[in-house]
Amino acid sequence: MSKPSSLSKPPNVPIHNLDDDSLLSIFHLCRPNFFEEDEYGKLLRSSWVQERWWYQLVKVCRRWRSLILGSASHLGLCLICTHGTPVADMLAHSPPLPLIIHHGDKNHELTAEEEEGIMLALQHRDRVRCIYLKKPVPCLRKLIKAMDDRFPMLEYLHIAPPSPTIQGARLVLPSTFEAPRLRILALRQVASPIGSPLLTSAVSLVRLSLRWMDPSTNLYPNHLFQALSLLPQLQNLVMRFSSPVPNREIEGQLLRMPIVTHITLPNLRTFDFRGVSAYLEPLLSHMNAPLLDFLSYKFLDQLSFSVPHLGQFVMTSANLRSSRVMFLFYHLGVAAFMHRSVSTHSPTLLCHVGCNHLDWQVSSMAQIFNVLSPFCSVVVDLTLDYRSHTLSSERHDQADRTQWRELLGSFGNVETLRVHDGLVGELSRCLALDGEPASEILPGLKTLVCPMGSCVDKTFATFVHDREAAGLPIDIIEDVFPAGKNQYRIEGGARVEYIG
Repeated sequence: MSKPSSLSKPPNVPIHNLDDDSLLSIFHLCRPNFFEEDEYGKLLRSSWVQERWWYQLVKVCRRWRSLILGSASHLGLCLICTHGTPVADMLAHSPPLPLIIHHGDKNHELTAEEEEGIMLALQHRDRVRCIYLKKPVPCLRKLIKAMDDRFPMLEYLHIAPPSPTIQGARLVLPSTFEAPRLRILALRQVASPIGSPLLTSAVSLVRLSLRWMDPSTNLYPNHLFQALSLLPQLQNLVMRFSSPVPNREIEGQLLRMPIVTHITLPNLRTFDFRGVSAYLEPLLSHMNAPLLDFLSYKFLDQLSFSVPHLGQFVMTSANLRSSRVMFLFYHLGVAAFMHRSVSTHSPTLLCHVGCNHLDWQVSSMAQIFNVLSPFCSVVVDLTLDYRSHTLSSERHDQADRTQWRELLGSFGNVETLRVHDGLVGELSRCLALDGEPASEILPGLKTLVCPMGSCVDKTFATFVHDREAAGLPIDIIEDVFPAGKNQYRIEGGARVEYIG
């Protein structure tokens, strides 16, 4: 018996039978998102290779070739100048499409022919759409000299040595360099473009990343604010100094040139800062970012912190509110990841302090979170993670009990506390009551989670007994510690990232 016609498969229709509009719609769906970013606002590098998506399609047949090349602007076609590309031949025998200059493989040494190809591509200023150069400083100096004019189509510019080099090896962009359509500007170890025509003309900029800035460049907050006020579309801002500037030097600068500009960045979503608190504080006190949903700050070589404006800024940023906090203590620093809810993995706030002894780490976080304590009133889940420390003397082997108390005192409504086995002894000493009321520390605590095999029943026996006697019982759970090694990416101590 034959199957009902309603269930029969539709006839196969060759793709060549589709009309031009349908084919164009399919081709348009093949286009990569050139500015695709991950959840932290970082561009996905794979999009560079995907820009060649149309190379094979034009070889299918004459009709496809004519249709694709005839709709080059609609489809956003580009030519890629990268390793192994015979740029002179490509420019001579290809349509005058926009150019992408991409040399970002740090393991590939640029040949003389490839360098000549880059220089040739840069001569076509009205066609260059993107420039990504990650090469040694001497090579970059030579290439940057060719960017001495207006690039009317340039949307993306990324210039960086493959790794931070010696201090003073700073790159400088030509003063005549302009790119009015620039959307993304990422510079590392390059003199700040604040106040230059490149930045003042880039009114459509959505991402500005200035890394390894030389602190001797005297980047006054007033100058920065004047530049940022011209960037209403800015969504991501990264400012990282190569080394700390003494707080007293920053304070002296502010006395000589007090901040008079107050700005609102209506579209800013992420702000990543690395430097000293004396520079961050005046920035936050004069900046409003109503849509900010991720704030990251790393303080360098600091032992004392006065951050009242940080506390005020965080309190007025509704999107930064967090109910889960994870502290990571490791050999070169301490990081705090704050999450919007217990179930979310992407942090809303990342605080990092570079110091290599546990007692200094606890003291630093205690000072910072003492200011953030009103913001932490909604935190119900707290994790204390630990990686082995390399200590130079035994006196740094333990944090002072008072320091731990000050840190935990900022989390009065925590219901669940998770403790890594490397900190079980520290916390048991901290939580031991010496005649104080049981409600003095973590009054809302209901559950204490520790790794299996850490003898928590014996270690915390006195604490549990005192809590029960005060009518504040807690449950102790032995479990696999949730903050495993795969949850953090630590790169040489300079960068710590929570990856879930």
